[in-house]
Amino acid sequence: MSDMITADLVDLDLSADSKEAAARALAERMVALGRVTDLDGFLADVAAREAQMPTGLDGGIGIPHCRSEHVTEPTLAFGRSANGIDFGAADGPADLIFLIAAPAGADDAHLTILSSLARQLMNTEFTDALRAVGDAAAAAALIRGDEAEAPAETPAAAGAEDTVASAGAASPAAATVTDDTAPAEERPFRVVAVTSCPTGIAHTYMAAESLENAGREAGVEVTVEPQGSAGFTRLDPAVIAAADAVIFAHDVPVREKERFAGKPTVDVGVKAGINRPAELIAEVREKAARGEVSSGSAPATPVERTGESGEGYGTKLRKWLMSGVSYMVPFVAAGGLLIALGFAIGGYKVDKAPSVMEHFIWTQPDSWAALFFQIGGVAFGFLVPVLAGYIAYGMADRPGLVPGFVGGMIAFNINAGFLGGLAAGLIAGGVVIAIQKVNIPAALRGIMPVVVIPLISSAIVGFLMFVVIGKPIAEAQKGMTDWLNGLSGSNAILLGALLGLMMCFDLGGPVNKVAYTFATAGIAVSDPSDSAMKIMAAVMAAGMVPPLAMALATTVRSKLFSPTERENGKAAWVLGASFISEGAIPFAAADPLRVIPASMVGGAITGALSMAFGATLRAPHGGIFVVPLIGNPLLYLVAIAAGVCVTTALVVVLKGMRKPVPGATASGDSAAAPAAGKKQPVAA
Repeated sequence: MSDMITADLVDLDLSADSKEAAARALAERMVALGRVTDLDGFLADVAAREAQMPTGLDGGIGIPHCRSEHVTEPTLAFGRSANGIDFGAADGPADLIFLIAAPAGADDAHLTILSSLARQLMNTEFTDALRAVGDAAAAAALIRGDEAEAPAETPAAAGAEDTVASAGAASPAAATVTDDTAPAEERPFRVVAVTSCPTGIAHTYMAAESLENAGREAGVEVTVEPQGSAGFTRLDPAVIAAADAVIFAHDVPVREKERFAGKPTVDVGVKAGINRPAELIAEVREKAARGEVSSGSAPATPVERTGESGEGYGTKLRKWLMSGVSYMVPFVAAGGLLIALGFAIGGYKVDKAPSVMEHFIWTQPDSWAALFFQIGGVAFGFLVPVLAGYIAYGMADRPGLVPGFVGGMIAFNINAGFLGGLAAGLIAGGVVIAIQKVNIPAALRGIMPVVVIPLISSAIVGFLMFVVIGKPIAEAQKGMTDWLNGLSGSNAILLGALLGLMMCFDLGGPVNKVAYTFATAGIAVSDPSDSAMKIMAAVMAAGMVPPLAMALATTVRSKLFSPTERENGKAAWVLGASFISEGAIPFAAADPLRVIPASMVGGAITGALSMAFGATLRAPHGGIFVVPLIGNPLLYLVAIAAGVCVTTALVVVLKGMRKPVPGATASGDSAAAPAAGKKQPVAA
């Protein structure tokens, strides 16, 4: 920890009167040492983490912390407040404040060291020593566990050092070897626990330490699996099998939760694991004594494993849909490009070619064109089933795949199309979730995922799709297709502008994906309409605008951008040309109020012009590399260039109106000097 905290990062007379002021005062020390490159950006990340869950702990401790792209290296700053600062702890203000700054890509070694500090904070001798230490250098040495520098009047330093040395190793409880064959009354009560928090740096490991300490005091064998930012080491299945009970102390979904099914379980937030571990152990022992066991609920779904605690159904619905779209897009890209290549080689009559199984001549281009077209057609045949199957997978994990694919294929066969696939996926996932909630006898649980759930769910989904909702959805799909085919003039231009706005609103996010999926669904047939191909062209053109515009802006007015942004601008040329809207995300994240509106204006102009020019596109991806496959290619490029120029101009004007950051250099490299690592004087 020697490189994480120095005397310059310690303030033993912290005068701040709020948690925001305390974080700013400590962060300013990090900025002065080049550990943080953007003070306001870093503080915004700290505030966002604080909004997820207060970082105050019982015992007078505050640990504001975050991961941030504005942090150059893992850093710890410490402040001691005479009056105390409210960080949301139940027992009152905190007088010991630790600001933990981790880079967005911190490696496992650094995160392990930060987790060691979190465990130290559960040691009262360590915190008492920090309250008594007399100077900044001694405080830094104490936190580092540097016995040679620690003052003689702080005997807890040695204990703190021992804590650091043992951090990450198995706890005494975990390392204890007992006789598994002994009767339960002759061995300690065994508990396995999982701890996790949104950031995975501090609370995760503090809860682990707290539970282990409480277990030792109660004579209970506690083994903890902290699921932190640096990943996690799974508990030995034999340890889980031998456990008498389970404690989950978490604020994000427990990963691979199904490993712990069938045992008495207490499920609480991570702070409960820190503040009242003895109560949790007592509670789970009572459940074990009563014979209460978990219901063997289904494991966390893919959406839940990547989600945040407390997400609403609207957020979950969006993620379920995006799960299906993300798996569908590679089929769209592969199939669409193969079909487009077939048309490029063989002309628009290639769709009338006989099967290559019956007629294929190696030396004839038309045969190769037919081959590419027919392979692409097969890939397109998977679009709706894959969409439905992986929506259901996002909702219910693997048990949702069978009914999802069955429902999706039915939607494809009855011409319910994209809308039918959406409905089939959601219905399949809902049916599987409902079946999983039924209390099944233990003897039947083994055949549920491979026999019972696929059988019942497929029958229900098939009935609903064939008999109840399939025909109305197919009619709605036909009506939407007819409406698109009838668009012309100003209506088509307005649609192009709307799709352009959507493509540039969140740069690869849900709104962007809705517009893209809408376009690809229109061309995902063997003979798409002219309107559908115009929509696809407008969507791809608009999606290329933001990264290309950011690349151009960093070239023509480099002084308005940081060194990092200028480097990102070089990559954005290639990303934009390849139709990867995400190439503009670094710019939007750093300055969303200027970049996103400017991108939307340029995208709307490009989408409208593309529709007005009548550009068509049969391929769903490829950027400038599929220009030969575009109808009216020159005007299409003019539409893209117009949007890029408008967005570039707006970004330059808006950034030029921004007030200069105090201390920034003329070249815009305000962060360059501190980032070089040279120590700067700390402001009084």
